Amino acid sequence: MKASFGGTLSARLMATAAVAAMLVSGLVSGAVPAMAQDSVDGRLKKVEAEVRALQRKVFPGPDGKFFEPEITPTPAPAGTPLQPATTPVTDLLTRMDAVEAQMARLTSQIEENSNRINQLEAKLAGGLQPAAAPVPAENAGPAPQSNLAAMTGGASAKPAPTPAPAPAAAKPAAPSSARVDAVKAIVKPQTDDPADDEYSYGYRLWEAKFYPEAEQQLKLFLEKYPKHRRASWGRNLLGRAYLDDGNPGEAAKWFLQNYQTDKRGERAPDSLLYLAITMKQMKDTKRACIALAEFSETYAAEAAGRLNSLYTSTRNGLACS
Repeated sequence: MKASFGGTLSARLMATAAVAAMLVSGLVSGAVPAMAQDSVDGRLKKVEAEVRALQRKVFPGPDGKFFEPEITPTPAPAGTPLQPATTPVTDLLTRMDAVEAQMARLTSQIEENSNRINQLEAKLAGGLQPAAAPVPAENAGPAPQSNLAAMTGGASAKPAPTPAPAPAAAKPAAPSSARVDAVKAIVKPQTDDPADDEYSYGYRLWEAKFYPEAEQQLKLFLEKYPKHRRASWGRNLLGRAYLDDGNPGEAAKWFLQNYQTDKRGERAPDSLLYLAITMKQMKDTKRACIALAEFSETYAAEAAGRLNSLYTSTRNGLACS
């Protein structure tokens, strides 16, 4: 019975092989079209694989175990997981777009602020230009100075820390012995900060109303320590000394210089306000109003706080638009 089954199986195998041979022969001879050739070749390979599997199933190995079939069911494709709503790249691009938009807004704000500052400076410069008498064309000199320079009597737009004083018309009289003794009585501080000592000594001289001596001492301080934290205080106090000494023209130079040199300096707001006071004292209402407008816009916090009383009293009596 086993031999008969084996013979029958062998006959089937031989028939299958004959069919396969005929198909191969037809393919070689070109009887099958090109598109059918691929389909037949695939079917032939499938038949051959099934034959080998059947042989192993019927004729096991010597140990009585069957060979593993070569043909296994094609696994069903796994379901495709749902795609996330966004990807890491999409999130990154979204964040980059947000950052770029924020940078664009900041850049626009910076440009607007810079333009506003330039307009304020131009406004201050345009209002501080003194009226000049007409000059014939053949005798015309160099172009007029900027208004800010004219404010200081011809000082540079970037003034040096210690401008040379104007030459005196006559040599001042020597101080009396009583004044010399009084100045010597002003004690100069002696601390571990010599620069601060120099400024404090100038302040004590000014407080004692020794204005020429205070001016000399404060200039010495600024020459020796131009970058000291008290430099803004020193330039402002030097302007105050000249103003109190009856020299508003020289005072205006130092007030404007202190404001222009370091607008963030601790006494820059004071200098700009005292510049308005100096112009008011000199009966120059136009320049006084321009300085007051610049002060209120640049130092709004000081105008409403620490310097409010001085700012209000300075505005009184001025017909500023």
